[in-house]
Amino acid sequence: MSSKQFEEGIVAGRLDASALDANFSDLHPAYDEHEALVAADRCYFCHDAPCQTACPTSIDIPLFIRQIATGTPEAAARTILEQNILGGMCARVCPTETLCEEVCVREVAEGKPVEIGRLQRFATDTLMAKAAQPFDRADATGKKVAVVGAGPAGLACAHRLAMHGHDVVIFEARSKSGGLNEFGIAAYKSTNDFAQAEVDWLLGIGGIEIRNGMALGDQITLDSLQSDFDAVFLGMGLGAVNALRLEGEDKEGVSPATDFISDLRQVSDLGSQPIGRDVVVIGGGMTAIDAGAQARLLGAQNVTIVYRRGQEAMAASEFEQDLAAQKGVRIIHNAAPIGIEGNGSLTGVRFAYTETKDGKLVTRDDGFSLPADQLFTAIGQSLTGAPEALTIEGGKIQVTEAGATSVAGVWAGGDCASGGDDLTVTAVAEGRDAAENIHATLMGDA
Repeated sequence: MSSKQFEEGIVAGRLDASALDANFSDLHPAYDEHEALVAADRCYFCHDAPCQTACPTSIDIPLFIRQIATGTPEAAARTILEQNILGGMCARVCPTETLCEEVCVREVAEGKPVEIGRLQRFATDTLMAKAAQPFDRADATGKKVAVVGAGPAGLACAHRLAMHGHDVVIFEARSKSGGLNEFGIAAYKSTNDFAQAEVDWLLGIGGIEIRNGMALGDQITLDSLQSDFDAVFLGMGLGAVNALRLEGEDKEGVSPATDFISDLRQVSDLGSQPIGRDVVVIGGGMTAIDAGAQARLLGAQNVTIVYRRGQEAMAASEFEQDLAAQKGVRIIHNAAPIGIEGNGSLTGVRFAYTETKDGKLVTRDDGFSLPADQLFTAIGQSLTGAPEALTIEGGKIQVTEAGATSVAGVWAGGDCASGGDDLTVTAVAEGRDAAENIHATLMGDA
């Protein structure tokens, strides 16, 4: 490691370019054809396969693996994409270790599952490399649908609607499309600008227009969308970062982990990204893990993730926790922040140990302090800008199983809606299913 790693303060270039390239290389390198065939040969092609049941998008996993095994990866890709049009990204970021691969018969019997995620990537990458859009657009219906948010839910919804012959306009607040796939995941999980390549490929279906720099509540309103379109789908995610509510939170060196991850995904030169020597991350989800791991990979000497509850309560999977630990990140459980130290700039964070009494989390009188020149907060996000006409449930837009909101003609899905887990694959399923319900409603079949 470069001697710059031991400099005090937040600086750029702690590691040289070769070290950064190695640290941020593909987390799961792509299979070549031979490797894919060997991996596919391990599948038992189970009847009533538990892996398919565990997939939020219900991909026919045994079928697509059999198609790979018989030398037809393009057919395998179509099997995947019929259920999950963002199957390429999901193959990279989906927590397969807690979904399809966790229930794989090979995992249960041998402790080593069929590597379903990497096989899915092999199939979808093979098809996308040929720039092929395997789906045709139906005859035009004359109906127009507005989609708010060009993230996984919005893109999946738009593509399915376009397939059915509807014209779709996506309104995206940011200057680039992709949502969390573009701005919210670790850089080593999606390399070579794959998120944008997938968006461009998806748009090949035709009938979809994206208008960037258009935010709900600012440039557009729900009323105007309802007036101009036959249906509206809301998939704008969660906009606000939850605050620690501690004095000193505004000190230099304290920032949301989401901002750090987003900045890192957009920077062209990793060596220009400043990072501290002593980094502390507060939180227990994937955002906290991604921030902590990447801080270490950028050259931070000491990186500590602190979570207020026990390891079993962490939203991040055990695989992701282990991955962070392997990269040199320390994880402390059962501790909550109680103070931010420093005069102007951050110098440390004080914590109190926690325990559960009568079902409630309480802080104890004992604790500890950690030196810190950089603090990333990752304690969740909340919904902002939701139109008042919508019913809110648990801080999210209330929806039916089909994605319909309390307002006629308006559907919602993804992180902003009260559906399933906050995962890319779940958002895709919700956008797809809402599109089917929108289509049925517009055509009078609902």
